[in-house]
Amino acid sequence: MTMIKQVADFVGRWFALLVLLGAVVGLVVPDQASLITPHVSLLLGVIMFGMGLTMRPADFAIVAEHPRAVVLGVLAQYTIMPLLGWGIAHLLNLPPQLVIGMILVGASPGGTASNVIVYLARGNVALSVAMTSISTMLAPFVTPLLVLLLAGSTLDVSIADMFVSILQVVLLPVLGGLLLRTFADRAVSKVLPIMPLVSVTGIVFVVAGIVGANADAVLSTGLLLGLAVILHNTLGLGLGYLVGVAGRLPDTSRRALSVEVGMQNSGLAATLGATHFEPLAALPGALFSVWHNLSGALVATYWVRKTPKDADEPTEPEHA
Repeated sequence: MTMIKQVADFVGRWFALLVLLGAVVGLVVPDQASLITPHVSLLLGVIMFGMGLTMRPADFAIVAEHPRAVVLGVLAQYTIMPLLGWGIAHLLNLPPQLVIGMILVGASPGGTASNVIVYLARGNVALSVAMTSISTMLAPFVTPLLVLLLAGSTLDVSIADMFVSILQVVLLPVLGGLLLRTFADRAVSKVLPIMPLVSVTGIVFVVAGIVGANADAVLSTGLLLGLAVILHNTLGLGLGYLVGVAGRLPDTSRRALSVEVGMQNSGLAATLGATHFEPLAALPGALFSVWHNLSGALVATYWVRKTPKDADEPTEPEHA
């Protein structure tokens, strides 16, 4: 068990580089890596179940304590990123399937690694956890509607099918993990230290499979799509912080909003793209997985050196 925990700690520290390695594997051995693609939904379900295990009902207490910050953050999450994804895709004149992929990334809830990045960036982790949790719970309802609104006129989008997919691979696994943690906390606490190993492994496999299935497209459109992904993530981080400034939130909360808005559950976007559209639609989500973990590490490295201007809110979750 000690050795497994050491491996889990290692993959947690080198998360971004391991995801990048998964993308490289997908390009080097695309035929083999693409065999993972049919199992992407299962892998995401396992990742989300692991996320549920890390949650407690107490994580939602901040909603009652600071409702304005949570509501502001979730609204920013589900407005800024979908509109940015749609706008950047059209600005760069991306092919239709990549347009839907960018919209899927923008319409997805907060990223599963965002809480760690906020913690490292000395931000308000309690707010980050609440935003991730609530945006995830809302995803089955909000994500399909946003996709229909932004892409429904040009693509055949089934709200019902997408709702069921998100219910199966996100909401139900998260609720299952949350309930298990609630009623078997002592047993779950023993395995929590190795959960980073499960989550990182799952994300690496998802990225490798999606990139492998789209290896030719990566090589032909990689630079343009890479630019789109970098713009999407960077503008999301910046605008998320500005929303916190406009809302007169403390600096720790501004950092949380920045990361939560900029980092998406790109695994979900890739899964929805592969399931309901052509494999190409999953590519923006896979590349976003690679990039936002690298940029998140850079943001955390920058902010960890700067003391928050008004660190009057908790920077760690209650169960940390």
